[in-house]
Amino acid sequence: MTPVETPNVIAEFKTNLSELNLFEGNLNELVITEKAFEYNINTTLFSDYAHKQRIIALPEATSLQYNGDGLPIFPDNTVIAKTFYYNVDERDLSLGKTIIETRILIKINDNWETGNYIWNDTQTDATLDTEGSTVPISWIDTDGNTNPTTYKIPSSTDCFTCHSNSDRILPIGPKLRSMNFNVNGVNQLEQFISNQQLTGITSSGSVRSLPNWEDTSLSLETRARAYIDINCAHCHIPGGTCADESTLNLAFETTLEDSNILNQVALMDYRISFYLEGISMPFIGTTMRHTEGLDLVQTYLNTLN
Repeated sequence: MTPVETPNVIAEFKTNLSELNLFEGNLNELVITEKAFEYNINTTLFSDYAHKQRIIALPEATSLQYNGDGLPIFPDNTVIAKTFYYNVDERDLSLGKTIIETRILIKINDNWETGNYIWNDTQTDATLDTEGSTVPISWIDTDGNTNPTTYKIPSSTDCFTCHSNSDRILPIGPKLRSMNFNVNGVNQLEQFISNQQLTGITSSGSVRSLPNWEDTSLSLETRARAYIDINCAHCHIPGGTCADESTLNLAFETTLEDSNILNQVALMDYRISFYLEGISMPFIGTTMRHTEGLDLVQTYLNTLN
């Protein structure tokens, strides 16, 4: 019997997610095609406690190219997908999950374009959407508590707000320094290098690592600055959406003195102390206060008073 060839990933915004060939078998099982690969980041953006599956699909015979500790150079027709879901019950994963959305970035003619796919109620497919919407969701956490919320799916405008730098859309998560850590006992960048998915570099040792904010063996400042980087710095850096309104530069590599945090401790503390859409921070992307992460940041800010 002639083996069935795995179809190529389609680097276009089709009507249905299934048409992009990112997954094999039943779509809701999220089995990644062999034409793509999963990536993880050491410190993650908070999104109302949703889980995320992150994948990259490169055109055949291409690779990510080393370009320093930040974003690698992605070839044209790269597809980046991030799927957001909630486990029904964190104590028993066999009960399944509810998939909400899959966000897509495609690099076309050296420019990134965004598209968002909303999953249907039967979890059989997802449809391209530009307007955004809200979805009621409830999950049971590891302590057995039921957590209801209204999850907000971003519009195309929202996507541009977070991903824009100097009026160009850029990925946020897959910086080399964010992926330089062990996954299942193996350094992720070393795995990419070995698989020839990352070229122009021979060892992960030449790349800095963004720390994991949940690693309690690290200093308070290190953990807080790592959390601030992934949750705030895409807007609060030179060229970011907030650059014209704020003097903050919250990239992890920026020194405390140059970040301007010291001059805005009280304002930062206030803006993260509550949730009110359009006023509190993060400005968009969440509908609740992230108690664990923001308490960490406030504890750090209190040391600077």
